[in-house]
Amino acid sequence: MRILKTILGRIVEALFTVSGAITSIAILLITVFLFSEGITLFRSPAVEEGYALYRHADNRVQQLSPQDLKQVFDGEVTNWKQLGGDDQEIMLFRIDDLFSIYSEDELGEDYALLPDKIEEVIRANPNIIAFLPQKYAPANNGVVRVIDTGDISLADFFGGTEWMPTALPAPLFGILPLVLGTLLVSLAAIALALPLGLGVAIYLSELASGRVRKILKPAIELLAGIPSVVYGFWGLIVLVPWVQHTFDLAVGETAFTGSLILAIMALPTIITVAQDAMGNTPRAMREASLALGATRWQTIYKVVIPYAKSGISAAVVLGIGRAIGETMAVLMVTGNAAVMPSTYFESVRTIPATIAAELGEVPAGSSHYQALFLLGCILFVITMIISITAEVISKKQPKASV
Repeated sequence: MRILKTILGRIVEALFTVSGAITSIAILLITVFLFSEGITLFRSPAVEEGYALYRHADNRVQQLSPQDLKQVFDGEVTNWKQLGGDDQEIMLFRIDDLFSIYSEDELGEDYALLPDKIEEVIRANPNIIAFLPQKYAPANNGVVRVIDTGDISLADFFGGTEWMPTALPAPLFGILPLVLGTLLVSLAAIALALPLGLGVAIYLSELASGRVRKILKPAIELLAGIPSVVYGFWGLIVLVPWVQHTFDLAVGETAFTGSLILAIMALPTIITVAQDAMGNTPRAMREASLALGATRWQTIYKVVIPYAKSGISAAVVLGIGRAIGETMAVLMVTGNAAVMPSTYFESVRTIPATIAAELGEVPAGSSHYQALFLLGCILFVITMIISITAEVISKKQPKASV
């Protein structure tokens, strides 16, 4: 019988070992895949894949950045002199414009003469900038030149202030609006949730009767199980109109609204972890404090809270992690606008909301696809730092003395 138990124990131990190994390998492979997909963004051309920009050989402007191209094609820059060239108006030309100049017969069967006609147009217009598919591009024969736009750079991604992944001819992948929106919403949510959560945790741990505690604690923990989309729907119906009318705003989908909904969602985590940490304070320490003449409140903030400070800190960090990683609720109540906000009462977009809103519609392998994976890498690093911080804080040993 003892031999059978030993064999069964070793089998169970082997199963747990294999399970842990498989889980670790799966996590490692997911991480490698995430970063390998994202890092390829910086090897992608700044102009949309399969297209290029062409100029006349007499044009002195040889290189343009994605921001320059946006200004040109949006009509904000209209003269080559503004880009370091000659003083002449910029002529924008796209492939569709060719069909208003030449008939289909002139373009030949299966558009065989299309590159020649494009060359004629560029030859006749030294001020032209042509955005064309590379397969129809004219030969480099001394008249037509390709404008150098380079690859997407680290500065464009991490320092850019515009997130416009569908812009033509060059998409813009500046993540500063997304990072700032994420931080605004998350930090404000913690600032709102922390005092209330800590207060409720103190009440449940030190002041509430056993009967009240048995009712309130399961109810609070139940809030953590409500799907985020339900919170988002409630916020869209209730909080958004309230914020709009209370602060007299044009729209109620703002960073502040997102902070309110995230604060509500973070409360169960903060309350539960902080209350458990306070509950672990030895009874002898409380009795010693009261025996020395301290009041109940003095015992709470001079004995209980200092002893449980590591657990309270962990509750705060976990609450921040919940706020930063939240997706659907924030997507529904913040306006989902990828702009640089100047106040809390403007629409914003967070990193998780951007991934959720755009990933399902982008072509696999495109620069937009790679940029979203890189956003996932950034979110992965942030949440990993938060998790490690929570683990380190929660393992700190409290002081034994009062």
